[in-house]
Amino acid sequence: LNLKENWKRLYKGKNMFKSNYFKLFMKLNKVKYGKELNLYGVPMIFRKGKSILKIGEGCTIKSSFLSNLVGLNHRTIIVTRTDEAKIEIGNNVGISGATIYARKGISIGDNTLIGGNVKIIDNDFHPIEIEARNKDIKEKIGTREVKIGKNCFIGCNALILKGTEIGDGSVVGAGSVVSGKFPKNVVIAGNPSKVVKNL
Repeated sequence: LNLKENWKRLYKGKNMFKSNYFKLFMKLNKVKYGKELNLYGVPMIFRKGKSILKIGEGCTIKSSFLSNLVGLNHRTIIVTRTDEAKIEIGNNVGISGATIYARKGISIGDNTLIGGNVKIIDNDFHPIEIEARNKDIKEKIGTREVKIGKNCFIGCNALILKGTEIGDGSVVGAGSVVSGKFPKNVVIAGNPSKVVKNL
């Protein structure tokens, strides 16, 4: 195909960079996923040990640069980092170049859209205390579950921190740093984020 035809297919949603062969690795790694999972580009999806990683039906995960013209900084990364961790992604969820990284638990409801380069993290990555951090004591890493409801929209480059709960139908503004509990059907924005509008 020539370049013009490539762009036509891209804009019609017939992305040439589908990588459904990666599903074989997911099966070998015992990642559970539903029907009609669409992978564009090669993501990094990894389940550690006895952890749980589930992706619902009709989900779309974009990792190639041209799969989302907002401009993706990296491939989508979805990782459970401990044996106790759990990531549960609902049906018809869209994810673009995001990082979803769990040591304890992250849940994302049906029909939620995760914008380009979003980070959803349920832990601090390193201990806060100097001595524990210098000794790399994993048990001292602060961790709290993240819960994102159904029909939410998380704008590009947002950062969702540990312990955050976002109610159904809520929207997170681009570039926001989100920590805390938020009700359903609101717009959340800023750093630190707060409710700026009811929907």
